[in-house]
Amino acid sequence: MRTTILAAALALVAGAAAADPVEGVWMTQPDDNGNYAHVTIAPCGAEICGVLGKGFDSAGSPIASPNIGRQMIWGMEPRGGGEYRGGKIWAPDRDKTYNARMTLGGNRLKVEGCVLGICRAQTWRRVQ
Repeated sequence: MRTTILAAALALVAGAAAADPVEGVWMTQPDDNGNYAHVTIAPCGAEICGVLGKGFDSAGSPIASPNIGRQMIWGMEPRGGGEYRGGKIWAPDRDKTYNARMTLGGNRLKVEGCVLGICRAQTWRRVQ
C-alpha cells in the first residue's frame, strides 16, 4: 500500500515538473472593439497548441462566439529559454492564419504572427 501511494506521489511530482511553462489560460489584448478572449495553451504531442476558450466584451461580460473552442495556435515548438517557434496562429478578428512565434517572460506572453513580411504582435497576460 505504501509503495502504491509513494509511486502515485512521485508520478504527480514528475508530471508537474514536466509541464511546459507556457501552459495555462492567457488573456489576449483587446481588439479594436475592446473585445478580448481567454486562450488555453497546452501540449498537443511534442508541440504546443492553443484553443479559444471564452470571449468577453469591453466591460468584461462574456459574449457568445461561433469561434469558442476553435484552435488558435498549433505546431508551436518549444526552443528553450521561453522561446516558441515554427507554429501557426489564427487571428479571429481578421480570419487570417499567420506564421507564429511566442516569447514567454513571467506572466506575459508575446505572440507574433507574420504573413508575407507583414507582422502583428500582442502581449497576453496569464489568467491561470
